[in-house]
Amino acid sequence: MRLARSVAPPFSASRPPSLMTQEYEAVYRVAVRRALAAANPSLLQIHFEAGVLDRYRQTPGFSIIRTNTVGRVRKEGGWSLDFGIAPEEDTIHAPFGELLNLPEGEREHWASFATLLPASRMFLSMRLAPGSCFDDGEVRSW
Repeated sequence: MRLARSVAPPFSASRPPSLMTQEYEAVYRVAVRRALAAANPSLLQIHFEAGVLDRYRQTPGFSIIRTNTVGRVRKEGGWSLDFGIAPEEDTIHAPFGELLNLPEGEREHWASFATLLPASRMFLSMRLAPGSCFDDGEVRSW
């Protein structure tokens, strides 16, 4: 079964970590460019703790399969979701648009395992409460 078409040559564990990071970032940036060019946020990747899959390992009627860096969780007779597996295998990611195809209860489960990449807590708080006043220090040039 083919899970995903390769968009870059396979990564080798023998490569220096900095080179691997550059390669991962290059592929990620292509995905972001395509999402922006198409004005389609459903193409953007959302990241989750790998523990999100535990529920499906422990429940009859679900299956999880994987290759080295790609996986699929499937409910028999129902939905399936393909996901990427990060190098340390503690994080997985899936396109926002495909997550919207999950049943509502499943979306809530996945949301509870969402993991934050480095970000500004204050900026995220401001986006969640537009028009609110936040004290984030003095304004200055960058």
